[in-house]
Amino acid sequence: MRHLAADEPVSRAAVWSRRCALFALALAAIAVIALRGGTLDVVPGLAILAAAFASGLLAILFAAAAVVVIWRTGRRGSGAAIGGFFMAAALLAYPGWLAAKAVRLPLLYDVTTDTADPPNFSRSARALAARGGYVPVDPAAETREAQRRAYPDVQPIIIDLGAEDAYHLVLSAAVALGWKVVDQSPPGGRAGLGHVDAVDRTLILGLPDDVTIRIRPLADRTRIDVRSVSRYGRHDFGTNAARLRRFADELQGELAAR
Repeated sequence: MRHLAADEPVSRAAVWSRRCALFALALAAIAVIALRGGTLDVVPGLAILAAAFASGLLAILFAAAAVVVIWRTGRRGSGAAIGGFFMAAALLAYPGWLAAKAVRLPLLYDVTTDTADPPNFSRSARALAARGGYVPVDPAAETREAQRRAYPDVQPIIIDLGAEDAYHLVLSAAVALGWKVVDQSPPGGRAGLGHVDAVDRTLILGLPDDVTIRIRPLADRTRIDVRSVSRYGRHDFGTNAARLRRFADELQGELAAR
């Protein structure tokens, strides 16, 4: 009779590393899809995402424990441990990247091209409905100083067009960037000001951010000031400044194409 050698036992830590990593990926996918699709409120969606990241961290810890156990006892499970580690590492790369930006950039969620007199958001019924009743407040003076130090390139946009033409150019640029215009008013009135309010969404989670644009006529040109505010969180990780740069580039590109 032929005797079969019993299989070497599998490291339980390796098994749990893979399980936690798969669970983390599933949770993260559910959170991102639900947030982007609007089927889940932001707070519970972010809570699910945080749970996914925690599970990913557990997967890495289990993988490390599995390596020690496999090295010492010769148990099987190296493939599960390696797979769990790399799946979790891929998931945690995004929050790791955000953490690095949080260390490097100041704590800002509101960025504007005019720190002395930021454009005000519209309080029309349509704009308030689009923002869920939220009206961004002006940050403190020290916050504006932090912005000036961090983003010295974020400046007012001056173009060689009349206010009416500049207004239509602003609308065209906003639409080209995929922003949802929620309120608009052409230049006019005693001050001659025009404005455009819009909502943009973050790249991965699709969270709404609010943008307002002020069009101010000058003697023979037009000054355009933009303000971008994150609706959720106290740190934008540089998102708002990047949004203002993209808008300025789009505006200049459309102006050059005229």
